[in-house]
Amino acid sequence: MTLRGTTKKTNISFSFLFSLHLVMVILQLSLPTSVNLKAKPPTLGLVHNHQKPPFKLPSPFPPSLFITNSQQLECPNMLFPPANQSVAAIVFGDGSESRLYPLTKRRSEGAVPIAANYRLIDAVVSNCINSNITKIYALTQFNSTSLNSHLSRAYSGAGLGKEGFVEVIAAYQSPEDKGWFQGTADAVRRCLWVLEEYPVVEFLVLPGYHLYRMDYQKLIKAHRNNKADATVAVLSSMRDQDPALGIFNVNSENQVIEFRERAQKEPVKSTSVKSSGKSNDIAHCDLPSMGIYIINRDAMIKLLIEHFPQAYDFRSEVIPGALSLGMKVHAYRFDGYWEDMRSIGAFYRANMESTKKTNMGYNFYDRDSPVYTLPRYLPPTLVTDAVITDSVIGDGCILNRCKIKGTVVGLRTKVGDRAIVEDSVIMGADIYQTEDKQSSGIEGKGMGIPIGIGEGSHIKKAIVDKNARIGKNVMIINKDNVQEGNKEAHGYVITSGLVVILRSAVIPDGSIL
Repeated sequence: MTLRGTTKKTNISFSFLFSLHLVMVILQLSLPTSVNLKAKPPTLGLVHNHQKPPFKLPSPFPPSLFITNSQQLECPNMLFPPANQSVAAIVFGDGSESRLYPLTKRRSEGAVPIAANYRLIDAVVSNCINSNITKIYALTQFNSTSLNSHLSRAYSGAGLGKEGFVEVIAAYQSPEDKGWFQGTADAVRRCLWVLEEYPVVEFLVLPGYHLYRMDYQKLIKAHRNNKADATVAVLSSMRDQDPALGIFNVNSENQVIEFRERAQKEPVKSTSVKSSGKSNDIAHCDLPSMGIYIINRDAMIKLLIEHFPQAYDFRSEVIPGALSLGMKVHAYRFDGYWEDMRSIGAFYRANMESTKKTNMGYNFYDRDSPVYTLPRYLPPTLVTDAVITDSVIGDGCILNRCKIKGTVVGLRTKVGDRAIVEDSVIMGADIYQTEDKQSSGIEGKGMGIPIGIGEGSHIKKAIVDKNARIGKNVMIINKDNVQEGNKEAHGYVITSGLVVILRSAVIPDGSIL
């Protein structure tokens, strides 16, 4: 009897101790995490002086053991929180120099309208949201007014969850930095005090003016599996042109061995940086860069603050610098559609592909990966005896007895009777014009031409920017087959054989371009 009683008490004590142990382990897991999430990062006053921060960066995941559903203790080698907690995206709204002029005369590249209802930056931000990356910082500078307005209004909670956000950080001056951002790397360095607000593991650096669809989760997974310091996204094969973003030499294990940057004005010359690490792999190949990088948080700070405090650009300075230091840089191969909008011709081609029922271009109709944009609550498009074929029509248009073929028609576009529009991009209007405004003339000129395309006009293979006023019986057909021409004083330019009507331009009745 005594033996049985002792056994019973021992079992009760063991159960109690085991339960207590579980409680302590759970508390060990939860307490450090909650403290890290609530803790405010130290100010980076020393960072602006290019000194090493005297603090250890907070970790977003606990280093201790965790309990599975089977109540077994495990110690994982790699434990990362979800991407919406561990990765912050940094999106740049404009390039160092615009390649889409004159569309960028009054707006940045990311704000250029595309496919009737969208802007270029919508594709990149939507990639983030669809990849469950919900901490998104948009760094803007050149002609950023419309882009800042669009981002702040379009993404206030769209698919971002309770803790997600799209935060616009416009270029600014401070006591330490009195000039504008000098490049992508300089912009990130000067904004680190904001970017470190959340204890993320990696930064995903993205141009905001490329058109493509990518699951960034796959990129992040490859980066972590390779235990890389930085991973660059590359096209899986060389395309029809040498990319302006540089070329990476990659071995069979997708490790970057060398970076080459071809000078755009002097294509014969090139710069080259090789990795300081040793490699005996002879199966190398050259792959073009996409300008997309994922960089570990610690590596980012070391590169920007300790090793290259004067570097301005990721492409030409920071990534080659990481190779020269012997950091582990890997490549992630992408074989989908990608257009970097390197010219007006590329922008025109991307719009034309959106009107075709093929898999060659960007798919705006993917139900699993929708493209988010600003909800405008416009009325449906009104079509009156119009003939429309192979075209994309935006919201709120008024299309009278006209013919439209192979054309992208943007928001609030008004097309008059007997007008013909072929193979063109019409960006639409920002407002609906009332009859009073139509009859009052334009900026005192007394021309009385309303916003839109007038009666009897013919437009072929052209790009018409927003709020343009095309008069009656106007011919925009490039009748002399001019390839390049600057007629900004007259409201248009010609580039790559395309006639581009400037924003808010006025083309008088009967004009022939």
